[in-house]
Amino acid sequence: MFHMGWFLSFNVSSWNDTWSGNSGTEWMQAERYVEMARSLERAGFDYMMLEDGSFIPDVYKGTTEHSLRSGLVPKHDPMALVSTIGQATSNIGLICTITTSFYPPFLAARALVTLDHLTNGRVGANLVTAHNQRTAQNYGLDEHYEHDLRYDMADEWVQVVQALWDSWDSDALVLDESTGVFADHTKVRHINFEGKYFRSRGPLNTVPGPQGRPVICQAGGSPAGQAFAARHADTIVAQVGSVAAMKAFREEISRLMVLAGRDPGDCKVLYMISPILADTDEDAQEKRRRIDAARQRNVEGALSTMSFSSGVDFSQFDLDGPMPQIVTNNAKSTTALYTEGQGAKTLREVATAPMPTSVDLVGSPATVAALMGEAMEEAGGDGYLISLPVNRRTVAEVADGLAPQLRKRGLTRDGYSYTNLRDTLREF
Repeated sequence: MFHMGWFLSFNVSSWNDTWSGNSGTEWMQAERYVEMARSLERAGFDYMMLEDGSFIPDVYKGTTEHSLRSGLVPKHDPMALVSTIGQATSNIGLICTITTSFYPPFLAARALVTLDHLTNGRVGANLVTAHNQRTAQNYGLDEHYEHDLRYDMADEWVQVVQALWDSWDSDALVLDESTGVFADHTKVRHINFEGKYFRSRGPLNTVPGPQGRPVICQAGGSPAGQAFAARHADTIVAQVGSVAAMKAFREEISRLMVLAGRDPGDCKVLYMISPILADTDEDAQEKRRRIDAARQRNVEGALSTMSFSSGVDFSQFDLDGPMPQIVTNNAKSTTALYTEGQGAKTLREVATAPMPTSVDLVGSPATVAALMGEAMEEAGGDGYLISLPVNRRTVAEVADGLAPQLRKRGLTRDGYSYTNLRDTLREF
């Protein structure tokens, strides 16, 4: 069996597509995400991972025009949405993105424990270091920290947050009505953390949450990101370009976890996929042809995305010249996925090529389910994270089409055995 998640953006997803409904005006309303979460919970998904960003992209052509004209922004803070979804669901995990570079550890520790209470133990944090200069400038810096330094800071950030989570003993809450004692003060401690990058006195002024420590998710694909994930993560999001790369990634994470003194089974690696589903395999192939044709027409969109990931303005390069060498302090692994391994192709060919995906999944729900099972058996990973435009049609295709086929093959859960996210992840 393997685990399932959904990669969700709290933004204007597919606002002008045929099946997007009134997404352009309704994307900021909670109802559409609550409806989605209930569908995915019915389908047995482990969690929804809500990504985030804190800037309007303006690298491409040095302006925000494309970002705003196409609807890449705006984007709302996902943490508030977690609470709303949590009140409307019972089992599905909810992982919100937090940047360790700019989010104070005490504030994060307190907010996550609060959300863990409000969702009865189903909260996690996707820890990112933030990859863009504009994000750093929005938080008061002239330039962002160097890539690997960001992970050194993140490592210390986790130490502070976990120390705060542990500042209350599990039995510190007494609630003895006969003596009038609410909590035992001898079991609540200052942490007096003095690090290179962070300081905190503690203790946390909230009682321990149902999970004790909320789940930690990590999505960095660089060597520094993988090492950080191996030390701290309960689940990892991996974006790789083949089944062989899936296998290599899982093996490397397992090796790094052993070096960190951890059991590799305690961290679940979920691979990003974007399945193309239709009633029949033939219909799905035709759907793919339409998607490919649309991508060929949208060269500007691809160049803008590559500029966003790398921090390099791709409008400055000759479209029909060789693919330029890119050195970046931004999202290194994502940039490499876009730009490397393309041989001697031109920039235009690279920009219009399909984004590399862990598994090529095109077909009917039955066909795609079988392919997912075969790939996971070969790769030895733990599950998949679906990344698709959010509208009622795509959610239904997955929750009511693909998920039943996965269950029929015994590949995914047919119910929830545990109430909190950490136990759900560690069930198998």
